[in-house]
Amino acid sequence: MKRKLLCLILACTMLSGCAKGSSSSQQQGSNDAQVSSSTHESAAAESDFMDVMPVLAIQTVSDDKNVLDFVNKPVAEHVAKSRATWDPGFKAPVPYYEECKVSLTDTDGSKLIDSAGAQVKVRGNWTTMYNKKPLRIKFDEKQSMSGLNNGAEFKNWLLLAEYKDGSMLRNKAALSVADEILGKDGIYAADTQLVEVTINGEYYGVYLLCEYSQVNKDRIDITKPEEGYEGTDIGYFLEYDGYYYSEDDLHSFKIYYNKDAQLKAYDGNGGSKTASPLSKGKNDVGFSIKSDIYSKAQTDFIHHFVDNVYKIMYFAAYENKAYVFNDDFSEISETSDITPQQAVEQVVDVDSLADMFIISELTCDADIYWSSFFMYADFGEGGSKKLTFGNPWDFDSALGNKNRCANGEGHYAANVVSDVNGNYRTINPWLAVLMYCDWYTEIIKDKWTAAYDDGVFTRAIEMIGSDTEKYAPAFDRNYEKWDNIIHNEAGNELSRGAAACKTQAECAAYFSDWLTKRVEFMNGCWHK
Repeated sequence: MKRKLLCLILACTMLSGCAKGSSSSQQQGSNDAQVSSSTHESAAAESDFMDVMPVLAIQTVSDDKNVLDFVNKPVAEHVAKSRATWDPGFKAPVPYYEECKVSLTDTDGSKLIDSAGAQVKVRGNWTTMYNKKPLRIKFDEKQSMSGLNNGAEFKNWLLLAEYKDGSMLRNKAALSVADEILGKDGIYAADTQLVEVTINGEYYGVYLLCEYSQVNKDRIDITKPEEGYEGTDIGYFLEYDGYYYSEDDLHSFKIYYNKDAQLKAYDGNGGSKTASPLSKGKNDVGFSIKSDIYSKAQTDFIHHFVDNVYKIMYFAAYENKAYVFNDDFSEISETSDITPQQAVEQVVDVDSLADMFIISELTCDADIYWSSFFMYADFGEGGSKKLTFGNPWDFDSALGNKNRCANGEGHYAANVVSDVNGNYRTINPWLAVLMYCDWYTEIIKDKWTAAYDDGVFTRAIEMIGSDTEKYAPAFDRNYEKWDNIIHNEAGNELSRGAAACKTQAECAAYFSDWLTKRVEFMNGCWHK
């Protein structure tokens, strides 16, 4: 069954044939995919398939006959409500924790974790609509998982189902690139490991074991307040988030981007197109606060800080003016004592923003205008008091899987983009606002050139091929359990090239070819 890397390379040249297939007309998030009759028996022994990947076994404490409902049925509450607007009568339980024992066995048979107590539940947004759902594991005691993040121990871990991504390698490759780029600036990106998962002895397929996004000295390293502390001198971890409305008032806010002022798109034509950050009210994206908050004063503080930081960026880029905060960060005022560039650099970690531009531009993520875009600021002792960008996340709709930069070319991350339903056009304001500042694009060029010359992107492309070959038996087992590539449950979400591929190897070949073209395009734009 071993497939040679040569086959993968040859497959990349056959994509035109692959692209002749048609995509499914099923609705996004359909829960009706067929499951193959050749599914592994629930009593299958771990030794039958731990040949190429570690095996993570979840065993529920309860032996109730319906106990597996916790992993098979829940849908995120806000997503279920959204689906009910076009699918009347749709109902699903909200995700809930189930008490479990979790074991992790390495490929040599050694036990890395042996029956550790944990709570496990479905997690995610639209990915909870699929039959194979992503999971969150919350251990009773901190655990190291397969040596990830240099063996650091945490209670919280994730299992990403990679159901939409037929290659199952997009998140892994993107986060590997992100770690190499952001790591040079001391910015966090999640570590990952492919594993095979069983639940109560039943084979559930290949998942990406991944770190959970949280404030921690080994993850998002910002000041964490003591429980109940209400002062504003803490760290704030934020998501630019179209689902902010699902959070309570203490953990969410919205800003209006200098009265929704138009931004020039970075489109390769000198900004011939413009867009407003909120698309004149059509793009309802706010912020979710992902760290601990205990007072309205804290919410108001970070709300006004983020609002004014954006204004400082905008005034520097579009009016060539320098604005600065007062001592308590409550107001900004114009100054002639420093340059507009210096004004931005006082309140923004521009290296981290340039890093995130490169990652976002490389991946062409379909959600770039909507969610999974993170930033943080630390006002605790020793904190930088700057808005810092990092923790890149969620690439199963990126890297050519959806119809964004479908041929690997074109400016994207700071350009005008369509929402997923094609109802309006919008832009990610944080990535776009500084793109016509020469000093800022010079930083991007320096960073791209260094990463390219160091082989960061070459290593990612090679990893797609080597993982496809190395893990072929596990991928085969996964697609015996979940035949979503063949039945194309997510076909209407995918690009023509992605939807036409019918095996993991074909999906990986398409991905590898797309990423090669994307790197070539970006190198022509950004290499010095």
